[in-house]
Amino acid sequence: MADAVSISAETRDRAGKGVARAQRRAGRVPAVIYGNKQDPIMISLEGREIEKLIQSPKFFTQIFEVGVGGEKHQVLARDLQLHPVTDRALHIDFLRFNEDTRIVLSIPVVFENEEDSPGLKRGGVLNIVRREVELLCSPLNIPGELTFSLEGLEIGDALHIGAIDLPEGVATTTDRDFTVATIAAPTVMPSDSEIDDSEADEEGEDGAEGVGAKSVDEPEDDGEGD
Repeated sequence: MADAVSISAETRDRAGKGVARAQRRAGRVPAVIYGNKQDPIMISLEGREIEKLIQSPKFFTQIFEVGVGGEKHQVLARDLQLHPVTDRALHIDFLRFNEDTRIVLSIPVVFENEEDSPGLKRGGVLNIVRREVELLCSPLNIPGELTFSLEGLEIGDALHIGAIDLPEGVATTTDRDFTVATIAAPTVMPSDSEIDDSEADEEGEDGAEGVGAKSVDEPEDDGEGD
């Protein structure tokens, strides 16, 4: 399980728009903890702390440990209301969970080994079909991202969700082996001679770099940082 981020909270005695506005004027953010067959708890959080947390792209996949009234609750953020003008946090819903809980989350997709794709070397274009993939996850094992390798892919090849192994307790929300990305043909294909020239240039640059590294004209590091 990923490390939890600790948050301190205070209980709210009453609900309602008037009370919530008073909390915001005091620099706090109203929130509620619910779920796991327990009574909901109305809380408020320190505004500056929350503003920092909501800037993270992992805000909805991060486990939080909320301390309130001497108890600690492990939760996930499930809803965030923002001010339409200032984007300040207005209200947050936190969900309690247990080992049997399953939630739907959108997990970002990243690609690696672009330099090992023959299709991209020939001028192909990486066409990303899905920048995020919707997954059914256990809160105890939420992947931070889904990494796909482009190694060996030619123009016209496609990457499907089945190309990677999902973590235990994680599944797609559909049974289809859907496409995540393709290697599309460029508008103008480079000729074989252009590819050979490009490779030759790269080799030449590598050679020049090796000579330059030994050049006596190159200034030495004076030891001072930027």
